[in-house]
Amino acid sequence: MVANSRLQNRVLLNHYHFYSLILLKLKTATIAMKKNIQILLISMFTGVSCSSKGIVTNTNLSLSDKKATPETVSLFEKLNRLTKKGYLFGHQDDLAYGVNWKYEEGRSDIKDVVGDYPAVYGWDIAGLEKDDINNIDGVPFEKMKHYIKEANERGGISTISWHFDNPATGKNAWDNTPNSLKTVLPGGENHQKFTTWLDKAATFFLSLKDKKGKNIPILFRPYHELTGGWFWWGKGNCTPEEFKSLWKFTFEYLQKKGVHNLIYIYNTGSFNSKEDFLVHYPGDNYADILSFDNYQNNDDEEGTKFIEQTQNQFKILNEIAANQHKLMALAEAGYEAIPDPKWWTGTLSKAIGDYKISYVLLWRNHGWQEKEKKMHYYAPYKGQISEKDFVDFYNLDTTLFEKDIIKN
Repeated sequence: MVANSRLQNRVLLNHYHFYSLILLKLKTATIAMKKNIQILLISMFTGVSCSSKGIVTNTNLSLSDKKATPETVSLFEKLNRLTKKGYLFGHQDDLAYGVNWKYEEGRSDIKDVVGDYPAVYGWDIAGLEKDDINNIDGVPFEKMKHYIKEANERGGISTISWHFDNPATGKNAWDNTPNSLKTVLPGGENHQKFTTWLDKAATFFLSLKDKKGKNIPILFRPYHELTGGWFWWGKGNCTPEEFKSLWKFTFEYLQKKGVHNLIYIYNTGSFNSKEDFLVHYPGDNYADILSFDNYQNNDDEEGTKFIEQTQNQFKILNEIAANQHKLMALAEAGYEAIPDPKWWTGTLSKAIGDYKISYVLLWRNHGWQEKEKKMHYYAPYKGQISEKDFVDFYNLDTTLFEKDIIKN
């Protein structure tokens, strides 16, 4: 074993010198060529396997909305096709604001760092139900529409979540008063109010049109992190059957309103088993992408827990997705303020590993929080400590940004 280990070390050293020479000679090479070389180097020295043994790529997929627009079907097929190449990188509110700036046309913290936009843009429509001008994070809905259309014109993809208020109490989404969900189901005291909220969402979705007048496809992620108890729709605040009824009603109601440009994302927080993930699952006819959210916490400075938990959950989800013929995603992720200079290639890349996921989305770059007296951001900006490593992450063969998906 020792002799073999030494031989392997010599082989790795030779590989290192060989690829170092190649990199020196290819300074003017294309980004695609750089990605191919750097993924080999990183896979050698980070311990991330290039093997995809046990990882399943779905081929027999179809959208749950059988009347989905041709553009929506095309996007879904593209997402599936791209899993063979890598995973899309996304960022919440990317075009609206970043650290120390807001509403600058064409700007993006991601673009400032790597010269390319994210492939996926995250947005939230909380506030729409109350006819607010701005969403929960202060983004005007009219600007949001503009950003979604702008991204679509370039080939980017938008995903929408909804931190909407508790309809039973009038308080925010984090008001987890028990049995609130039950009141919005058919026959419940807040059902009519809830349907008017869905009407407003339907109007918003149908207003998203490209230059040809076609509805822009959207990845819709309602009732997210459902295995957590912090939202009024979450675990412990309703029964699994009540949640399934809510999901199915939402799905069917939006379609009755003529909304056929949505790809539905089922999203959980943490889970420990197949049964845990599926206990609230409405069924294969009501969801298209299976996902979870996971963040690295400050008590996990090395990222060991984050990597282990993400890998364990993908192991479970990979089996489910293969059996249910669904795509997978890490729908929210991040490490607040990214204090680790090597977090992108040393932690996030390892956490995803070889799993064939459709995308990963990092949370928003709010910047300074006056109330909390701290910085709140999850993606790098110019001068941020992890900026250089993010460039290396961008150059990986498996990370797909906007320029990458335009080509495919």
